[in-house]
Amino acid sequence: MHITTFILVIPLLGIGLWSLSAATWIHSKAAIAQLLLERAWDTKIGDDIEGATRPWPWADTEPIARVIVPRLGIDQIILSNASGRSLAFGPAHLNGTASPGSPGHSIVSGHRDTHFSFLRHLKLGDTLEIVRVDRQKVPYRVIARTIIDSRTALLGDSLGRTVASLVTCYPFDALTSNGPLRYVVTAEAI
Repeated sequence: MHITTFILVIPLLGIGLWSLSAATWIHSKAAIAQLLLERAWDTKIGDDIEGATRPWPWADTEPIARVIVPRLGIDQIILSNASGRSLAFGPAHLNGTASPGSPGHSIVSGHRDTHFSFLRHLKLGDTLEIVRVDRQKVPYRVIARTIIDSRTALLGDSLGRTVASLVTCYPFDALTSNGPLRYVVTAEAI
């Protein structure tokens, strides 16, 4: 009887440990990446580098701005080239939209369970700040929080204003990923 129990317990224990390590991997990778991104940001800011400053040699992204939310204690680096690879390491700017902190409509996306989990706590009227690589700080005020269907909705034009949309998957506590809904926080420069 004891050997049968042992034979059943060992594989179950192994599966449990594997599941736990897989669940913590994305959070660990995100935390370690932030340290490397901080170093790349400091290098880019400190040396006034115009070109790419990759956080690790094989990176296909680089720091281009920071988003700071004082009320929530948030300070995160925004990466270039939003893609599945860059989003694993931090929020990223969607190519083809205005650069973060510049006139026009800038769109920045991030994962709901890591870097952009704080979006659920932003309120209308909250302030945030985007810091560009030229050290310019652009203050914003949250003007809208909406849920859209990514299959049909388009994020609107800025109509000549300086606007940033922070986008993540929705709902925040969904059991599956890649659903069509997106949570969008829109902020306008003040």
